[in-house]
Amino acid sequence: MQELGVQMIPSYSPQARGRSERNFSTWQGRLPQKLRLRGIRTLERANKFLNEHYIAEFNCRFTVPAAQRGTAFISCRHRNLEMIFTQRFERTVDQDNTVRFHNLLMQIERAEWRPTLAGCKAIIHQHLDTTLTLMIAGHRVGHYSAEGKLLTPLTKKQIKAVEKTTASTTTG
Repeated sequence: MQELGVQMIPSYSPQARGRSERNFSTWQGRLPQKLRLRGIRTLERANKFLNEHYIAEFNCRFTVPAAQRGTAFISCRHRNLEMIFTQRFERTVDQDNTVRFHNLLMQIERAEWRPTLAGCKAIIHQHLDTTLTLMIAGHRVGHYSAEGKLLTPLTKKQIKAVEKTTASTTTG
C-alpha cells in the first residue's frame, strides 16, 4: 500500500469502527421494529422483506450525496505493478551462488564482473502467475519458473547495474 501511495484505514481504527457501529445501531434499532409491525416471524419472509422493500427504503433515506463530483481514483505513479503485487521473501545467497526458496534451489548466473554473489541479501518476488524474480539491491538478477528454472538471462546492462550496486553494498 505504501508503494502505491495509498493510506489504509484499518477496520479496528476509530474512524472505521464509528461508521460501522452507527450502521449496526441503525439496522438493529429499526429493522426488528419494521419486522414486528409487519408480523414477519420467519427467516424466509424476513429475507424477502429485506430484498424487496427495506434495503431500497434504507438506501433512499440514509444515502448522502458526495461532497464533490468526480472520482476519487488517481492514476498510478508506478509503471511496474507486476513487481509491486508480489509476495516477498528475503534470503541470503549461498556460497555456491544459489538461493534456496521453499523446496527450490535457484542457481544465479555467473557474471563476468564478479565470481559470486555469495553472502548478498536477495529479495524473492513471487508473482501472481507463480514465477519468481530474484532481486539484489533493487536490481533483477534472475527470473525463474515456479519450479526454479531460469526463464530470462540477464542483459549486459543489468549485469553492470548489479556489479555497481553490489560493489558498493559489500565494501560499505
